[in-house]
Amino acid sequence: MEKPKRPDLSVGHNLKIALFHLGSGMADVLTTGVWNRIMVADLGFSATFVGLLTGLRYFLAPIGVIAGRFSDTHTIGGYRRLFWIWLGRAMMAISTLMLGFATAELVRRAGVESAAAAPPLILTALVISFLLFSLGVAVSGSTFLALIYDRAAEHQRGRAVGLVWTFLIIGFAVGGVVFSLLLPQDAGAGQIGFTAEALLNLFIVAAGVLSLLWFLSLLGEERRSRSAPSEPRLKGASLRDDLSLVWRDRSLRVFLCYLTLSMAFAFLQDTVLEPFAGQVFGMDARLTNRFAAYWGSTAILSSFIVLFLLRRWPAFTHGNVSQAGVFILMLAYLVFAASSLGEIRPLVTIGLILLGVGLGVWNIGTLGLMMDMSPAGRAGTFLGFWTLCVTFARGGGVAGGGILRDVILALSGQHSVAYGAVFCCGLVGLFASLLALRNVKLAREHTNSELAAALSSPLD
Repeated sequence: MEKPKRPDLSVGHNLKIALFHLGSGMADVLTTGVWNRIMVADLGFSATFVGLLTGLRYFLAPIGVIAGRFSDTHTIGGYRRLFWIWLGRAMMAISTLMLGFATAELVRRAGVESAAAAPPLILTALVISFLLFSLGVAVSGSTFLALIYDRAAEHQRGRAVGLVWTFLIIGFAVGGVVFSLLLPQDAGAGQIGFTAEALLNLFIVAAGVLSLLWFLSLLGEERRSRSAPSEPRLKGASLRDDLSLVWRDRSLRVFLCYLTLSMAFAFLQDTVLEPFAGQVFGMDARLTNRFAAYWGSTAILSSFIVLFLLRRWPAFTHGNVSQAGVFILMLAYLVFAASSLGEIRPLVTIGLILLGVGLGVWNIGTLGLMMDMSPAGRAGTFLGFWTLCVTFARGGGVAGGGILRDVILALSGQHSVAYGAVFCCGLVGLFASLLALRNVKLAREHTNSELAAALSSPLD
């Protein structure tokens, strides 16, 4: 029986769905930016303690695979994806409120006792807040991508997920501006510079705005059904069977290598870029704090340009776009390496522009490939698995850049050599990912006969 054709996803509806990640970007700024700075710089908490809390999402990422698989094969209240998405975002909204109340209480106590004397109840509230936040990210992240997969026709999935990712970057910028306005500096508030009431208001307003964005963006985007999922799925297959297909099929296996390598080495610069400018060229924090604005704005611009080209010219496939993005990122790393080793300051600006353009192009292409390489009927499982790999690879890349810098600095005693080594390593790693990408078979019909037969199995 022929499968019914999915209705087209209009640009207007795509923009509505993209508001979801506008809220996601703002949530990231609130936790890893605003709250992180307050806890470490203003309240004097250990950066290790704060880092473990904000990084908890990386440890809970495997839950996303389980949620994605369950949404492939079951409905709850008539919904496959929406239940998990709204459940996860509700957990994140509740955690934001808990985080606001707990942190505001720490600010109130800051004038009379040290952070080390914080009551166990408040510390427990902080841990529970981030546990809820991380669980919410895990169960809603992969199922949200699966909803986009379900909602868009095959030829629109690249545009759909690319536009959503672009709004995530916009959310970083919007969150930075909005939260700075909601937390004005009060000269009379003491050493911290703001009152506990102002901080609490920030988190309450943020929880409300984020909840509204998440709810309205997906309202009506999944039809309720009282029947079981109708798409083909693997007969009697377990999660282990599903994921073993990734390794048995050459195209999926090579794509996994590309995804892991490119994600890890693209973010190798994440923790060293601003310190590099400060320690090699003596740039102050006022200048290095603008780096994210430089590469972020060019990433947004390049993303929109690529999305336009993908719609207009068939030659702009996700594979070709991904190759172009990796190549531009390699140029960025080459420029940064030359800047560091040769101590050429003007190259920093050129490198930032190339980094932003490369990240924008690479992300659009790679996200499209993640959709292409996710079989029908198993979108939740495979997108959950890709997301898990992306999360771990990015975390490893972010940590690896700092570790490599420290090791080379200890051996050489020169900042220019240490940072140059990081950028050279990133260049080599991205080249390896480019070689892997060249061997990826994009179309699902090119997969091996074993995978094709498995995916065509009838319903139980």
